[in-house]
Amino acid sequence: MHYPRLALATAFIAAVALSPRALADEPEQYTFNNPAPGAIQQNQMLYLSGDGMHSQWRAILSRDRVGTDGKTNFYQEYLSIYAIDDTTYKLKYRSPGNGGPFSKVTKASGAQLWFPLQTAKLDLPTALMTEGKDDLIVESHESAADCGSSMVAVFTTNAAGDVVPAVSIRNGCELTAQPVNTEVGRKLLLSGPYYGPNAAMCCPTNPKAKAAVWYANGKWVQKPVYYELFPGKLPPQ
Repeated sequence: MHYPRLALATAFIAAVALSPRALADEPEQYTFNNPAPGAIQQNQMLYLSGDGMHSQWRAILSRDRVGTDGKTNFYQEYLSIYAIDDTTYKLKYRSPGNGGPFSKVTKASGAQLWFPLQTAKLDLPTALMTEGKDDLIVESHESAADCGSSMVAVFTTNAAGDVVPAVSIRNGCELTAQPVNTEVGRKLLLSGPYYGPNAAMCCPTNPKAKAAVWYANGKWVQKPVYYELFPGKLPPQ
């Protein structure tokens, strides 16, 4: 699976679907106390702890080359999440290290190959659970010999201000998400193949399935139930 940088069309659709809010200004000059490793792919400002003054956060998706086989490069993906403190963004969460969505890329025995192969993207932040409090939505994919698996992870902050998973959804091969507004609140629209109980990875029961995930009455809901849902945690590795 390939995740390009956010396309203008996708950004426009999502921006129209999600209602605007009045947000606190970011300091004109700021630094990072623990810069993201490698080359930055996406750098996103959001409000994980709400819209109040001095509540800016930054989510950075980056990657670092770990090896080369001829013309093929292999990369380790990183997710770094920072909270502003005066004019310094302080690291609060990093994957791999503090947990998912990424595992550690390692070299294969006896070959110039590194696995798993990883791709990822950040979706536009939106308040899925609490009005005025952004959630961070991360799409990722890891694979080795087969098509691997995909995950949509939603991160939030707890009462102590720590970054924690609010919910994650996993599926074989592919899974993508789009946050949207609906008449009954904000939802994540999911797209990916659906595999029935006896379906092989080569032959999904529905190759173009769609489902929605949302938060209501203190619980995460998925309809139709096509994908693995993990409320309050990341999938086990």
